[in-house]
Amino acid sequence: MITPESLTAYIRRVLNDAAVSVTDRTGTMDHLAIQVVSTLFEGKSILDRHRLIYQALEEPLRDGRIHALELQAKTPNELTNNP
Repeated sequence: MITPESLTAYIRRVLNDAAVSVTDRTGTMDHLAIQVVSTLFEGKSILDRHRLIYQALEEPLRDGRIHALELQAKTPNELTNNP
């Protein structure tokens, strides 16, 4: 199991300005919906954004603390323009 605080810390190692929102999809804290908002996503494709998040979460994905992810990766501008 991974806590939202720990997950946020992993993501901020790669995306230091990230605002992270975590939703537990099954009640077991290993199937997660994560929204990451960062200025570092500017000019990057969705695939590249997801790669950055997967890079940040490599350890908990590898050791099984995270089994499944649903990702949203947005810039602050995209969040403001598309609520």
